[in-house]
Amino acid sequence: MYDVTVLAYGAESDRYLGVPGEDLGGIYSAREFVWWYNGHPDCSNMAPDLKSTDTAVVLGQGNVALDVARILLRPINELETTDIAEHALTSLRESTIRKVYLVGRRGPVQAACTAKELREILGVKDLHIHIQKADLATSPADEEELKKSRIQRRVYELLSKAATSHQQHDIVGQRELHFMFFRKPDRFLPSESGDTVSRVRLEKTCLKENGASGKQVAVGTGQFEDLKCGLVLKSIGYKSVPVDGLPFDEYRGVVPNMKGRVLSWDQAGHAIVEQGLYVAGWLKRGPTGIIATNLYCAEETVASILEDFKNGLLTPASGSPKPGRRGLLQALEHKNVRFVPFSGWEKIDSKERMEGKLRNKPRKKITTWEELLPAVDG
Repeated sequence: MYDVTVLAYGAESDRYLGVPGEDLGGIYSAREFVWWYNGHPDCSNMAPDLKSTDTAVVLGQGNVALDVARILLRPINELETTDIAEHALTSLRESTIRKVYLVGRRGPVQAACTAKELREILGVKDLHIHIQKADLATSPADEEELKKSRIQRRVYELLSKAATSHQQHDIVGQRELHFMFFRKPDRFLPSESGDTVSRVRLEKTCLKENGASGKQVAVGTGQFEDLKCGLVLKSIGYKSVPVDGLPFDEYRGVVPNMKGRVLSWDQAGHAIVEQGLYVAGWLKRGPTGIIATNLYCAEETVASILEDFKNGLLTPASGSPKPGRRGLLQALEHKNVRFVPFSGWEKIDSKERMEGKLRNKPRKKITTWEELLPAVDG
């Protein structure tokens, strides 16, 4: 129906650690947790238990990891004025979590977050930051990494400053954020009931240069320690999902492509460009990078489309124009598929904003499909 189709549906699934005990209760992906507090209808009934423990462990130190830690530790009176989902706000009001451990396989030089996100969590009111000064020691290889990356350099500077400026305060109920570097999860240990997580066993790591990539990778040392907790959030990366009939690299979790042009292979193993089919974003290159990274990625794909158009590769063989949106609407109607047009989204947006205004919030999110669909007809 279209001369050009761009796949840009991102990464909506999760990577797995593949360690024992990963299926215990109280262990969630950070994506699920983010969807829960942001009011995604698919996770509105998740109901994580925030009342049976004072300690949460977040595996990962990227921006999503920092986001979920910030939600768990931010003062409730500040959250009340945001557009956080009501069910999450109710649960966080009753939360007994006071300590969050952010666990990373490598060191502070390799922390995957950006300075902006790090500043936000370091600035949370009345939050005590724990960083072991010994972890901040740098090797010659670390120094080389810092020279090459302004982002990594800024993150390292912020962590170093936080380690020296946050002094210990013995306050009952003090909220604490612990940065744990050079640790990787080995297994999850169950509580006495056997159903829920009670501890994470961590293996200490050290950094070694990977000859192939030149990067420093975390290698286990054979030394272990247990970290007691009642909630674990895995922030180890997102994963794209395949679509029937679409070329897909299961190992890398991306659509194979050359500068955004989707590739498939013939029986002899030769690459074939799928004419008129393109990809952009995390589905194109994997779940890394921020908005600015995606802008450059999209520009590359658009440049490929323009180049193919100029070279006459996108002109239909029949010479007759393709039906486009009109044909799509007819097909959906024929198959009796209900869809939400932009005007329907605008009705949802208007209703949420109106409800939020009554509560002195940016919006009150509608969090179930049963409520969303009638709002479209509103």
